Amino acid sequence: MPKIYSPDLRERVIVAVEQEGLSRREAARRYRVSASAAVKWLDRYRRTGRCEARPVGGDRRSRLPAHRDWILALVTAEPDLTLTKLAERLAATHGVRADAGMLSRFLRRQGISFKKKRAAQRAATS
Repeated sequence: MPKIYSPDLRERVIVAVEQEGLSRREAARRYRVSASAAVKWLDRYRRTGRCEARPVGGDRRSRLPAHRDWILALVTAEPDLTLTKLAERLAATHGVRADAGMLSRFLRRQGISFKKKRAAQRAATS
């Protein structure tokens, strides 16, 4: 995870570029931050007028349990449905965005796993 720099440091880099006339890379070298950080800070400052860091983290709880019955009914009705297709149906029907990994974890918690069938396995060696 990237290091969150203090608002004071961000402000000093911005002042060095805006008022002292240094380039973004020169200001980055002076304050020992990466050039890409200085470029991003200046871009954000010029767009929004703010120098604070953007919020980190947030609500990471799954929205899938609210749609549990619908998802399980769909998986039962169409057992060959891929996780990607399931995600597309969920978005189209309920407006919930989910990726294949999120759906896989949710289904495993529900006791559903997708095992390969014996017919799809390799022929036994002779």
